[in-house]
Amino acid sequence: MHRFFAPAANSSTGRVILDAGETRHLRKVIRLVPGDAVAVFDGQGNEFLCEISTVSRRGTELFIKKRIEAASPESTLDLTLAAAMLKGEKFDLVVQKAVELGVHHLVALRTARTDVRSKESTARLTRWRKIALEASKQSGRAYLMSVEGPVDLAEFLQNTESKDTLLFSERSGESLPADLPAKKMTAIIGPEGGWDDVELENAKAAGVRVVTLGGRIMRAETAAIAVTTIIQHRFGDLN
Repeated sequence: MHRFFAPAANSSTGRVILDAGETRHLRKVIRLVPGDAVAVFDGQGNEFLCEISTVSRRGTELFIKKRIEAASPESTLDLTLAAAMLKGEKFDLVVQKAVELGVHHLVALRTARTDVRSKESTARLTRWRKIALEASKQSGRAYLMSVEGPVDLAEFLQNTESKDTLLFSERSGESLPADLPAKKMTAIIGPEGGWDDVELENAKAAGVRVVTLGGRIMRAETAAIAVTTIIQHRFGDLN
C-alpha cells in the first residue's frame, strides 16, 4: 500500500489533509484517484488506513477508516547517531541507512578534520530531512527520525549524557562494553580523516567512552552503518 506523510494526522478529526508536495506525488507519480486506499503516518508513531476523498493541486483530503500498525516496529532503544559530516552524497547514505536501522535522532557534527564548508552543510540540512522522510516511507516506519546540525563536536560533548555515550575510533579505545543502559544511547562517529588527538582527549575528559571495534579501519560511512547495526543488535531489537 502506498504511504504518505501528514504531520497533523489525527484519528479524532476523521480526516487527513496532504500538503501540495505529497499531493503532487499522489497525482502525477502514482496517479491515485478518489476512492483509492492509502496509508498515512504522522511521524510520531501513528499510522492510519485512509480513503482518498478529493484531490486538487493544493492538497488532498482523505477520510480515516481506522488506525493500523506500521510495517516496521520501532526499536526499544532510543538511539542518537552523531556522525561527522562527509563530502558529496556519502552523508546522504548515512541518513538513509540510519532511518532503516531504527535510529531516533541523527546529528551532523563538525570536527577538526571535517572537510565540508559550514555554509554548504547548513544548506544540506533540508536535503537530509527530505531523505529521512523518503526513507521512512520506504522502510515502513511511522516515526520520523529527527535530523539536526551541523554542531561542533565540543558543543555536542557538553550537551550529551556522557554515561550513555560512546565515541567510536580506529585507535586509543576499549572494547564495546556490555554494561550500558538498554533504553537510551548515543554513538559518535568520526570523519574520513579520523579523530584528532585533542578530540579523543576531550571526549575522555568529558567521561565519554572511546570504543575501538577490533582495530578495523572503515570508511566513515561504513563505520556509521556498522556501528548502528551492532548497537541495535546488542542493545536494541535487531536480533
